[in-house]
Amino acid sequence: MSGHSKWANIKRKKGANDAIRGAVTTKIGREITVAVRLGGADPTGNMRLKLALSKAKANNIPKDNIKRAIQKGLGASDGANYEEFTYEGYGPGGVAVMLDIMTDNRNRAAAEVRHMFSKHGGNLGETGCVGWMFNKKAVFVVEKETYDDEDALLELVMDAGAEDMTSDETSFEITADPADYDAIEKALGEKGIETSSAEITMVPDTTVHLEGKDAEKMMNLVDDLEESDDVQNVYANYEIGDEAE
Repeated sequence: MSGHSKWANIKRKKGANDAIRGAVTTKIGREITVAVRLGGADPTGNMRLKLALSKAKANNIPKDNIKRAIQKGLGASDGANYEEFTYEGYGPGGVAVMLDIMTDNRNRAAAEVRHMFSKHGGNLGETGCVGWMFNKKAVFVVEKETYDDEDALLELVMDAGAEDMTSDETSFEITADPADYDAIEKALGEKGIETSSAEITMVPDTTVHLEGKDAEKMMNLVDDLEESDDVQNVYANYEIGDEAE
């Protein structure tokens, strides 16, 4: 695992295997459906839908899948009634883990998540045990192959309200308060600057470096969590060197 910033470094590489790719497609479709049910099919006035559609684009979800998810959302009586809540816990090496849960069976979700933590050397904790280590942030990623003028980009996004911008050999990462998401998205769009990712996510204040068995256990835990139908999003404050991938 590698990256140019604290947050990029700890994010698991999406699509590492077929199971995770399939789970990502299913979860994004579900998120679109729920967003439409709650706020309508127009992303202009529905931030949750806008973010779900952005995530669908970043993960190359087929347009037909997106259309079906939207139509399902418009049919309010169709499909399951999902509960949404957060689980918190600790992974190997004391890593802080937060999970966004969306499930039609709370008991099943609790049992499965608890089993996954235990299986990989972690434990599910009480509400609030690690949440204080994370902050909700808007995060944009711009690939240098599409735009490489760092000074111009920095000035543009800072004027639009960004808090920070970091870079590595291949990309720029912009972080901001979620309230400034629209302003930054608009500023980038007006300049024709494309993003490879644009989301509101949970970013940790500090990270834990893992090596050896702890690193292997943590990556296996994240893989299992990301494959679970009930787990929408996984956030954790670990970083692992390239050699452990």
